[in-house]
Amino acid sequence: MNPTPLWVIFVGSLFTNNILLASLLGMCSFLVCSSRVETALGLSAAVVFVMTCTTMLNYLIYYFVLLPLHLDYLSFVVFISVIAAFVQFVEMFVERFSPKLYYALGIFLPLITVNCAILGAVLFMVIRQYDFAQSTVFGFSAGLGWGLAILLMAGLREKMGYSNVPEPLRGLGILMLVTGVIAMAFMGFAGMLNVQ
Repeated sequence: MNPTPLWVIFVGSLFTNNILLASLLGMCSFLVCSSRVETALGLSAAVVFVMTCTTMLNYLIYYFVLLPLHLDYLSFVVFISVIAAFVQFVEMFVERFSPKLYYALGIFLPLITVNCAILGAVLFMVIRQYDFAQSTVFGFSAGLGWGLAILLMAGLREKMGYSNVPEPLRGLGILMLVTGVIAMAFMGFAGMLNVQ
């Protein structure tokens, strides 16, 4: 198992190894759902919940079912099935208790199922050979890191709505530029931690 301390995994996943800004996983919903802070906050809460729960469940299934039965070749199918089940639960919950958020998120709420950041977190957990506590902390902090990035972008996009952005950079151009600047700012923490 990986000897990395929990606090290093937490801080590293939040900043230096941010799953969105360092690995570029989950960019589609990041770019589309970051136009308003309210929508970004709701989506990031859903991603944190799904990523934490699916990382924990997939750890248990992988190490206590798939590996002992030599069925690890089915890991992708099992991981995606667990993610899909949790997203379905979150979608029903949000539709029931916050219809406004449900309609604001639109198609991107059910698309959390295929959000590569969530599957990426589960696969990183296996590749890095985290134990259960490390996997749980990693899933939670990776979700928080993704949420932090989308909230920063949503806040900046709301401010840029009042700015005079040059014509050639309007739209996707300025989004990619701002994303790059945020990623460089997060990479500034790289000297503080040595995380895989």
